[in-house]
Amino acid sequence: MLEFRVLGPLEVANESGLLATGGQKQRALLALLLIHAGETLSIDRIVDELWGESPPRTATTSLQNLVSQLRKSLGTDVLVTKHPGYVLRVDPSQVDFLRFEQLVAEARRASPENRARLLHDALALWRGPPLADFAYEPFAEGEIQRLEELRLEALEQRIDADLVAGGGAELVAELESLVARYPLRERLRGHFMLALYRSGRQAEALNAYHQGRTALVDELGIEPSRELQRLYASILRHEAGLDVAAEQPDVIGHAEEIVKAAVAGRLVLVLGPGARHPREAETDQAVRPTPDEVAAYLANCFDYPANRERDLARVSQYVALMKGIGPLYDELHELFDREYEPGSLERSLATFAGALRHRGSPPALIVTAAYDHALERAFADADEPFDTVCYIGSGRHTGKFLHVSAEGAVALVDVPNTYVDLVPDRRTVIMKVYGQVDRTPERRWESFVVSEDDYIDFLSAPELAGVVPVGLVSKLRRSHFLFLGYPLRAWHVRVLLHRLWGRERVAYRSWAVHAGADQVERETWRQRGIDVFDIETADLVESLSAHLAQEPVPWTA
Repeated sequence: MLEFRVLGPLEVANESGLLATGGQKQRALLALLLIHAGETLSIDRIVDELWGESPPRTATTSLQNLVSQLRKSLGTDVLVTKHPGYVLRVDPSQVDFLRFEQLVAEARRASPENRARLLHDALALWRGPPLADFAYEPFAEGEIQRLEELRLEALEQRIDADLVAGGGAELVAELESLVARYPLRERLRGHFMLALYRSGRQAEALNAYHQGRTALVDELGIEPSRELQRLYASILRHEAGLDVAAEQPDVIGHAEEIVKAAVAGRLVLVLGPGARHPREAETDQAVRPTPDEVAAYLANCFDYPANRERDLARVSQYVALMKGIGPLYDELHELFDREYEPGSLERSLATFAGALRHRGSPPALIVTAAYDHALERAFADADEPFDTVCYIGSGRHTGKFLHVSAEGAVALVDVPNTYVDLVPDRRTVIMKVYGQVDRTPERRWESFVVSEDDYIDFLSAPELAGVVPVGLVSKLRRSHFLFLGYPLRAWHVRVLLHRLWGRERVAYRSWAVHAGADQVERETWRQRGIDVFDIETADLVESLSAHLAQEPVPWTA
């Protein structure tokens, strides 16, 4: 299989070694097609990019010759003629800068120890400046700048992961060089200050702050960020948390408090995209796709440009604009209209709900971002009654909720303040805030909040307490929240928090369980007044069940 490298001078290799790629113009053509891998470039555009505003009359003929020569090295199945021009068909795993982006994306969701490893692997793909032999070509300038910024961000994340793991003295030399090269990058400067402090060099750490402040004031006329100022103050005070990676709160110790909230009927569980175990034990049942897998599936179905970030919201936005919402919904329906086997978390939640019911406690409200019905299946398999309330994200009822009762009756919540057919203290309510697949042949109530425009519409609507049935309002406003697998790196994931509270802090003590949360995500939770725990969701649910079994049952006449 061919391997394409642009993180350094352009290279193409196979199992036998490097391949010849011809002269500079032929290599420029290959570089241009790689930058737009998977995207059809018209002949006119290629000519403009390679020859500029005044191409020779023979430019089109020359381009055809260049394509012919490249095909001898790459193969006709790689460089394909497609009206109105040409497309380079490659798998992302064949292109180093696409592999780099994939590894960085994986690192954002990984545990701290795995995050550092993935980022080291991603940065090891770099052999020098990107597209080094095309630094002065106009067609490459934008991509070179983009890749260099991505590398710098990945480098900052890698150093952040090393610091979270307790690094210090061994990072000083690297950071000193980086700060000298990028004096206005406050994140790098903060890392440098912390590494110096952990090396026993407090005075130098404080001096690094003042040097950075001088640079910011002189060049940009601004003061350092609040984060950098807080770090400076922490170093002045010798705060204990600076010496080693910050200790995570003991979630097991908080399990009793969470259980008491559940027993009192004041617990809202929020299941995010990362709530599921990465892969359950081998099974003959269909395995539910992750958001990244859904994005990859859609990108493949609709020829999404390979060089663009494959975030699900962005890919879905592209499909909705270029192909229409109908084809987008058809493919999402194909993915989620299946009998997905519930995971251990879903089955544990159904068991937990049953335990609450048997002891006479009010049920919890479960808010989920899932489009499929695995959670509902877990409750059905456990003979645990539940109601579903589902957000409608498209059509003439956009912004409203649909109520499906435990008996199967379907009703549109048209006037939330007067809707009394839902009684959340009677049985568990599963609230699907981003829509769901409709498995009936009519697909009348199918809805997916999935594209960027969908999330914008979702965010601009009134707060959830104003559009859900009146019986749920008290639950949302007067409950403790427990977030399971709700990563905050992606902007669209934070949309739900804004719908719940705007920019206010949560009124009741709440918790987030998020394996692999980085410093930015922990700070985001902290600003909401939410304790975050870096453990797996299954560990917490097991602990909650154990504490619930020990919780005394109140005496009733």
